[in-house]
Amino acid sequence: MTLDPAWAAQQQRNQQLLDTSRYLKGDVESKVVPLHIDIGRQANLTRDQILGLQALEIDAARTAISSLASLATIGELDHLGGGLDLTPALTLTVACTDYEKKEYAIENGHCSIGYFGVLSAFGFIDKQDVIDKFRRDLDIAGHVSWIPGGTQLGSGRLGVMIPTAMGQAVGLRAKHGEGAWVVCHCGDAGWISGQALNGFNGADLQKAPITYIMHRNGIQLSGSNKEIMDKDPRPIIQAMGIEIIEIPSLHDVVGLYAAYRQAYTLAQKGRPSLIYPTGYRTDDQQVVDLKHFAEQYGIVKETEAFAKANNVATSTKIWVPGALMSYRDLYPMLECVFLVNNLPGGKGHHDGSMKGRKEEEVLANPMMQATSEQQAALSALRQAKPRLVKTLARPASGSPNLVLSKDVCEEADKKLPPIGKETSPRGGSQAAYEAVAKSFPERVFVISCDLDASTKLDKARQHIKPDHQFEMSIEEQVSAMMANGLAMSSRDPQLNVFSTFAAFFEGIAREGFEMWRYQRNLNGVNEGLNVCMHLSHVGACTGRDHFSGWGLDWISLALGYLPYLHRFYAPADVRSAFVAVKDLAAHYGAHIIGIPRDNLPVLAKQDGSGPLYKATDDWEPITSFRRYEGATKLILAMGAPAFLADQAAARLAEAGTPVDVAIVNGMPLDLPATLKLIKKYPGGVVSIEDGLIGGLSSGLRGFAAVVAGLACKAAVPADFIGIVDPRTAPSEGHMETWEHFGITADALVDAVKGL
Repeated sequence: MTLDPAWAAQQQRNQQLLDTSRYLKGDVESKVVPLHIDIGRQANLTRDQILGLQALEIDAARTAISSLASLATIGELDHLGGGLDLTPALTLTVACTDYEKKEYAIENGHCSIGYFGVLSAFGFIDKQDVIDKFRRDLDIAGHVSWIPGGTQLGSGRLGVMIPTAMGQAVGLRAKHGEGAWVVCHCGDAGWISGQALNGFNGADLQKAPITYIMHRNGIQLSGSNKEIMDKDPRPIIQAMGIEIIEIPSLHDVVGLYAAYRQAYTLAQKGRPSLIYPTGYRTDDQQVVDLKHFAEQYGIVKETEAFAKANNVATSTKIWVPGALMSYRDLYPMLECVFLVNNLPGGKGHHDGSMKGRKEEEVLANPMMQATSEQQAALSALRQAKPRLVKTLARPASGSPNLVLSKDVCEEADKKLPPIGKETSPRGGSQAAYEAVAKSFPERVFVISCDLDASTKLDKARQHIKPDHQFEMSIEEQVSAMMANGLAMSSRDPQLNVFSTFAAFFEGIAREGFEMWRYQRNLNGVNEGLNVCMHLSHVGACTGRDHFSGWGLDWISLALGYLPYLHRFYAPADVRSAFVAVKDLAAHYGAHIIGIPRDNLPVLAKQDGSGPLYKATDDWEPITSFRRYEGATKLILAMGAPAFLADQAAARLAEAGTPVDVAIVNGMPLDLPATLKLIKKYPGGVVSIEDGLIGGLSSGLRGFAAVVAGLACKAAVPADFIGIVDPRTAPSEGHMETWEHFGITADALVDAVKGL
């Protein structure tokens, strides 16, 4: 099968899947129960609100049980234990969310059955859909994904939402000011990940209006916290600058709301906080044993029977976690309590299920029953005039964003270097970012890792307010995720740019790209967010550093995320760098731009009449650079080595072998047009790039791989110039380094002759 039919067939299958969706249709207006709490104004919950929240939470838990019972019929399970743990606090969070200034995120996204159960209880999605379709349908996915009433921030790897939600929080504050707030639910495992700890540090550093809620149930994937990592999170997170708010339990809605109020007040003062449920232990005030626990939750008979079956006395003193794994699922909940207390009969239920269990028996247990007062409160809510909530999709990739005026571009063009100059393309990107920031100071956000003087975002920062620019020192990983969070703070035109060296993007900051794989829009399509990831110092052009972390794989990196991008840019000189930044700012969506560090000549038109690129030009994937009469061969230059292609073409023309040159400014290419271009040259095509292209043993990569595929389809010969072995390099300037790697005009001449 050739790739064209495969691509077309995949698009058809994608559309067929999207057509089956009930909720992922773009903008959605939901009619939900009118239980909305103004956290900024309401000091205490009313009696009806308390009863309503309790009833909604029980309804959500029952839905989760029924859903897992349905899932068990096909032999599947899920993270039921964590989902039930999430449910009580998430119910209050959803009630406090206004989907404008106040949003929420979920770090432990594997607890999604609790998330979907809560949304169904409020009426955002149909309960039966959750029961029948969870983990079997695009709408009701197996992890936390965006759906009406939900969080835009789809959860993936543990820990990543800690910094991402922080980015959303500072973005909301910049847009709305007072009242901005993000609540981020997190588990008691992901908090120790590097990105989470850096995220806590960033939240303090940026004075983010955010509250984290830790579901401290004492259980991780394969056992208890004591068995896996017996550390108290509080002193560690507090050392990062997060204020700890201790409460006994997340199940006491009155006490939890008081903690929310305290946290919200702190957030408005620029103090991020963590609500931490300590649970209950024996102290001077009370004895906490199994009997006390059973009485507290109204399950005396059941607890006595379970304890007796495991030869444990009900007088055994225990720790009762303030967040209970498998909460309300009676016997798994008891097993979890016994596990964290190292008692016989203890089991973990991280991967909880209903396999081999009867749904009606589980739903009949005392903890799954609403009282008559709770039932009446819920009935009244559902009979009242519904609350209307609009969930609006993010703009389509490529939609108009921050468009520079013609006058601004004309003025900028006068200041860009003329032909005959050699200068770093960084100067062009610097001028463009400054022009955008100066034109749209309220719409530009810049995240720095102590490198703006080198990546050249420094001048842009002079035109934007302090709450639109964020210095994060050397925390590249969380900065990339913070940029993604910023993109979630507004649907309006906005430029969110994070810049650092390409080598750091290829390594520690890569999670910022990875997040795009699981961030879906409200149309059901996973896509990149409205972020520019600025890769500086790409390729072997790193001065005389002999830096082992060279960004040599930058082109392959960008191609790997191309499905999620609007565009990827590889400017060839200072002027094309301006055009690239102007274009990425003008279009909503995800962008990657790679900027060389070292000096490159300003490219000129073939007749020498002026620069090849002007600031007023529209960006194009491919620019015709050199044309010679009778040429049957083509050089395709990706970015920086374009001037070498000019030199090689001139020498070949003098020797009687005319060859044309085209510059590839980025991706995606217009494939039919590019294929048509290559077919014009039956003598063949040579590509050149400053990046890894692999070799015989590894296969082609980078731009060379793209050219190889097109040349094969066009049935013309091809050859490739790039870095095939990066292991040893000189510590010299970039021209010497290029020569060492075989990126030269001589190599191009030989390759063209050898086609």
